[in-house]
Amino acid sequence: MTGERTQTALARIDAAVARVNAAGQRVGNRTGDLARKHDHLRSAVAQTLHDLDLLIAEQEGAGPGESGA
Repeated sequence: MTGERTQTALARIDAAVARVNAAGQRVGNRTGDLARKHDHLRSAVAQTLHDLDLLIAEQEGAGPGESGA
């Protein structure tokens, strides 16, 4: 009976390790996806800020009553 219980316990431990490994891989994949999304958003924000800087510079360069366009 002790041998059977040991085998059952070892099988349960192996199954738990497999679940932990699978969860770790899913988190790793998600982390990569988040990093790519972060890079994309950072680039988009940088471009938008650049565009705003240009627009502000154009408006500051326009005289009173002029639109700068």
